[in-house]
Amino acid sequence: MPHIQRFLELAGQVCQSLDPVAIEDMALTLKGVRDGGGRLFILGVGGSAGNASHAVNDFRKLCGIEAYAPTDNVSELTARTNDEGWETVFREWLKISRAKAEDALLIFSVGGGDAERGVSMNLVHAIDLARERGMAICSIVGRDQGHAARHSTHAIVIPQVDPGLVTPISEAFQGVIWHALVSHPELQIAETKW
Repeated sequence: MPHIQRFLELAGQVCQSLDPVAIEDMALTLKGVRDGGGRLFILGVGGSAGNASHAVNDFRKLCGIEAYAPTDNVSELTARTNDEGWETVFREWLKISRAKAEDALLIFSVGGGDAERGVSMNLVHAIDLARERGMAICSIVGRDQGHAARHSTHAIVIPQVDPGLVTPISEAFQGVIWHALVSHPELQIAETKW
């Protein structure tokens, strides 16, 4: 079977496997954050960082949620990486942002971090700080055993339908899910042009 046909069939399998109730619960949590005057901090690395930046726009413009992604400020990100190390960049950024219980963290990640293996420790430390501060933690990830999936208030795990396509399918469905969230009638307050 040609690659594109198989990829699209796998995407259909993922759509059929996602839990709509879990996504609905995440939407209502984010509505509560907005209505309570909280902010949304969106974290991602690599392709997930690009998704985080796009999602910040959508949550701000369409949903009226004060949202930020630390990867949007390359000067601060690289200064912190240079001076303090990559592992702590998100945690320290959250501290300076005075992240508090009324706020929420949204993680976009394929693996979700793994403290035991020392993978994506920047996400691990940020999640741990958010938990200490009583923040809601929402994750859209591709692995169910990562730190994000195990320690989130709401975790949507993208089903692994092909071990060779975990990253592209996970990152693609981050977009599907956040667009489902920002178009949710309980969250969306501004109409789109098209």
